[in-house]
Amino acid sequence: GNAGREHMEKFGTKPETFAKIAYKNHKNSVNNPYSQFRDEYSLDQIKGAPEVYAPLTKLQCCPTSDGSACAILASEDFVKKHGLEGQAVELVGMAMATDTPGVFKDKSLRKIAGSDMTALASQSVYKQSGLGPND
Repeated sequence: GNAGREHMEKFGTKPETFAKIAYKNHKNSVNNPYSQFRDEYSLDQIKGAPEVYAPLTKLQCCPTSDGSACAILASEDFVKKHGLEGQAVELVGMAMATDTPGVFKDKSLRKIAGSDMTALASQSVYKQSGLGPND
């Protein structure tokens, strides 16, 4: 909520942008059999849902839930030997980052939400992979 408001003030982001992010996420969930919610909503439904904390509506907020993830790493030889090429994902970069000192001194809600560490990790992966945000 507040990090989104700060983003709007700093970058001129419009509430519709946040609604479009929720629209894309809901659209992706429809095709994911493991998704907690698989309902598809129109952009108008998302924008018209009850407001939780301006500019966010109920359909733009994460539900409280438990979750987990797992990645199984295998060599290229193993993938080929077991015919898993159609299911494999190639990692072309990997990074981990933590909070920067700015989180504590800049009084920015965006930084508290992780914007600096996200930028650091993404810059590292872009460099490793030779790709960028527009690829």
